[in-house]
Parts: sequence; C-alpha cells; structure tokens
Amino acid sequence: MTATARTAPRIKSKARPADRVFSGATMAAGVIILVALAAVAIFLLAESAPALTGDLSNVKGSPDSFWAYVAPLAFGTVWAAFIALVLALPLSIGIALFISHYAPRRIAQVLGYIVDLLAAVPSVVFGLWGITVLAPAVVPLYNWLHDNLGWLPFFTGQVDQTGRTILTVAIVLAVMIIPIITSLTREVFLQTPKLHEEAALALGATRWEMIKMAVLPFGRPGIISAAMLGLGRALGETMVVAMLLSPAYVITFVLTSGQNPSTIAGNIALNFPEAHGIAVNALIGTGLVLFVITLIVNSLARWVVARRAAFSGAN
Repeated sequence: MTATARTAPRIKSKARPADRVFSGATMAAGVIILVALAAVAIFLLAESAPALTGDLSNVKGSPDSFWAYVAPLAFGTVWAAFIALVLALPLSIGIALFISHYAPRRIAQVLGYIVDLLAAVPSVVFGLWGITVLAPAVVPLYNWLHDNLGWLPFFTGQVDQTGRTILTVAIVLAVMIIPIITSLTREVFLQTPKLHEEAALALGATRWEMIKMAVLPFGRPGIISAAMLGLGRALGETMVVAMLLSPAYVITFVLTSGQNPSTIAGNIALNFPEAHGIAVNALIGTGLVLFVITLIVNSLARWVVARRAAFSGAN
C-alpha cells in the first residue's frame, strides 16, 4: 500500500436539506419532552410548597402535617398497584407464551386482536364492571378467605359484604394492565432468535424446556419493561379507585375489610372539585409525591433492564 493511499482524505457525503430538517425536528422533539417534564416538576414544586410547611387543619382528614396526610395515600397507591402487578404478571406471561408458541396461527391472531382491543377499553367501563359484577361476586371468596386464612394479617377483621375493598380494586387494575403487559411480552417472545429455539429442540428439549432455556432468558428485559409500564398504569389509575372505594386515611394491609387506604390519584379526583385554599396545594403536593414515585419506579426499571441486557440471550 502506497503512502498516497494511506493518507487519502475521507470523502464526506454532502448533507441534504431534508436530512438537516429531519435531524432538527427530532432534536426539537427530544427537547420538548425534557422541557415539558421540567415544567411539570417546577409547577408541582411551586404549587405544593405552601402545603409542605403550612397548617392543614382545614384539609379533609385534619392531618397534623403534610407528610401525615400523604403517607396513607402513598401507601395505598403502591399497595394496590403492587397487588395488581402480582396478579397480572403471571397471567400476562402465560397468555403471551400461548399466543406466541402454543396457539395455532389463526387462534393466535384472534387472541392477539382481542388482547389489543381490551387495552382500549376506557377505565370507567372497568369501574362499572367492578361495582356491578365483580364486587358482589367476590364476597363469598372473601368470606372463605377470612374463615380459612384469617390467621394471616391480610384477611383479618370483618369482611366488607359489599365487596368494595382494596383487593377488588387490585383485581380490576390487574385486568386493566394485563393487555399492556401481554402485548409487549408477546412481541418480545416473537423476537427470540429461531436458531436458539431450534438448537434447544435439536438437543432433545421439550417445548417448555426450550421456552425456559431460550425464550424466557431472551425476553427477561422486555418482561421487566412491560411489567413497569403496567405498574405505571396502575399507579396513576383514577376512575376505578374513585368509583369502587369508600376510602379512609389509614395504613393497613388487610385486603377484605371496609377500611381501605385510598390512592393519590383517586383522592385528587374525589376532593379536587370542592377543594379551596391550602387544600388545593395539599392535593398538588400529593401529585408531586406520585410524580416522584413514578419516576423512581421507571428509573429502577431502566437500571434493571440495562443491567440484564447483556444476559438476555441475544448475544
């Protein structure tokens, strides 16, 4: 190789106007997202500041301080969403695996369409279904749980015979987030390299062993991401909580009693229309707490996904 060939200048393609426009538009879109997030955070901080140190004696519940006011609401938010995720995640993974690896093609297409359609149902419809159908139907189950598992702290106390408990809310939330988790995990499972699946089957693995060795390790980051998206939907749900619960400002792990902790979103929806003065600031302050909880959950999910990406099986 000659010296001239080694020092030949690199040829650069001339940037086209369309490329510059597209690059500028995408950068502007990214900046808008950051500006909008910062604007929301600044608004929440500014409007909630009076409630953080002010007198909340006129606020519903007459809390001693803002943190005493928001603690039961934050607990109820995380508790209901956690139960919903525990109920929904195994079902969602099972449905996604059935659609992607077990069901015949035509049945898989129909089920996939039904799952996607279920995700578009408004939350108020789920709330009506929970009040009129689910709540009365689960009362016998709650009585059985109390009679047979009453020694557990989750089923102590008197059972609410209306069925409108935090567990009923969690079941409805689970039904709402199942389509989200199922749709995302189904797409992840379908992206599993065929060579990995065929190699496992060629070595004599059964279909379940192939799924356990190839599909689930490959899809683990996607499962975590889908679960966090579903959890985010459950954390911010408003109508179901507002319609189903008669909330109280308590912290309790009992799932079947009439004393139920409310959620931040449900409390804002129920009390904001009649709030005035510092009560408005207190409600906005609870919104700030929900904002922080959601940010922490999503950041944790991103960290877990990034940490597990190298072991997903895609390499």
